[in-house]
Amino acid sequence: MKKAKLTLDRAYQIARIDPRLYGSFVEHLGRAVYGGLYEPGHPLADENGLRTDVMELVKKMGVSVVRYPGGNFVSGFNWEDSVGPNRPKRLDLAWFTTETNEFGLHEFCDWCKKTGTEPMYAINLGTRGPEAARDIVEYANHPGGSKFSDMRIANGAKDPLNIKLWCLGNEMDGPWQMGHKNAHEYGRTACEAAKLMKWVDPSIELVACGSSSEGMPTFGDWELTMLDECYEQVDYVSLHRYFGNPTGDTASFLAGTMNIEDFIRTVISICDAVKGKKRSKKQLNLSFDEWNVWYHSSQQDKEVWKRDKWGRALPLLEDIYNFEDALLCGAILITFLRHADRVKIACLAQLVNVIAPIMTRNGGGAWAQPTYWPFMHVAKYARGIALNAIVESPKYDCREFTDVPYIESAATLEDDGSVTVFAVNRDPEEDTVLEIDLHAFGGLRIAEHILLHHDDVNAVNTEENPGNVIPAAGPGGVIDGEKAAVRLPALSWNVIRFEKI
Repeated sequence: MKKAKLTLDRAYQIARIDPRLYGSFVEHLGRAVYGGLYEPGHPLADENGLRTDVMELVKKMGVSVVRYPGGNFVSGFNWEDSVGPNRPKRLDLAWFTTETNEFGLHEFCDWCKKTGTEPMYAINLGTRGPEAARDIVEYANHPGGSKFSDMRIANGAKDPLNIKLWCLGNEMDGPWQMGHKNAHEYGRTACEAAKLMKWVDPSIELVACGSSSEGMPTFGDWELTMLDECYEQVDYVSLHRYFGNPTGDTASFLAGTMNIEDFIRTVISICDAVKGKKRSKKQLNLSFDEWNVWYHSSQQDKEVWKRDKWGRALPLLEDIYNFEDALLCGAILITFLRHADRVKIACLAQLVNVIAPIMTRNGGGAWAQPTYWPFMHVAKYARGIALNAIVESPKYDCREFTDVPYIESAATLEDDGSVTVFAVNRDPEEDTVLEIDLHAFGGLRIAEHILLHHDDVNAVNTEENPGNVIPAAGPGGVIDGEKAAVRLPALSWNVIRFEKI
């Protein structure tokens, strides 16, 4: 049995964790909205057509903020189509489907209230620009007495929708994007849109589009150029990253967080370089507002488009996640906690049916995929202060990385003195005893060890068998004085909660 060591200290503080780190994403794509959030006539739909079974799973999951309505979709979207009594059907050129606009801005904000989530609204900076950006902020947030705020009131919302977090477009360096721009064009557009939006409502926060991924040829130069144009007008820079394992290389797949570490550090460096160049006192933080595993449904999507291009709510991007996907998601969340000083917002993409932790059947049930559980655990227990967890672990080499630690870990300190340790064991064969140094925290006891494990890395959950991959009580451990020893089973996600004696 391998051994690893985790050293914690009350003084090793990274930052207080922003609850918006536990966000998600709903795009008008596939069955995310229609058949996911919204299905009038479903036995469990409320009076407004919202699926209550989905809402209960979202609340249990602990989602804090939801980015909406896209994604690629938003770059060709007219927000006016989604409000009021007469809503047009539109061809969506992002996903080659037909958007009916039955579910729109008011319905989304109603859903957010019922699930206890905060809206994060993305505006169209592809086919539209600063004027439309100004208008939607006026519609959503101005009390009344103007064209668009009075339109909102006439549409049934007397009080402002009070949306405080806004995305300035989506992946605008991507040639697949409607209204694709170069970095200078986007930076200028974002700057002018941001000015107008904040003049309407100075209390809002804005996320500027970073490069679509660190693999893009534009990455780095894009951030430098666009931030040179809009640094003082925005508050966050976005990062997007998806993972896949089409070759079945579990060792490399689970090491993917090493890539995210480099990605985050690079974007922080660029933000700080622009800050220095401008002699600014303002610090930009990061919004990792798209992250997940995405590869299982690729072939299925091609068949769907071939069969029913321009259909409504097509079954697209319906990845069926397995146990190893859950392990990687847990490791990604651990990485975000380790960068809680700069990563303030993160959105698991997406929430329901579309590369999602929650699946539904039209007219039928809703269930949690394996990836649901690590997110729920971190959203529930990673509160308070993120601690700098110093891990000494055996390492391995794989096809894509060298010196990969078998144990990936983060820890948090809550205001009541309790400590929570999150750990992934990447070792496919051996359990590891994790020795945890707790000398700085006074008397603690192990309150709980939560374990997510399955003997088959390809194990999945289904509507018929939703409990195939679910958390259980872990083997736990012992505390001897100021040290704890906890056994982490091979290939496992672990939450070890310590509370004051």
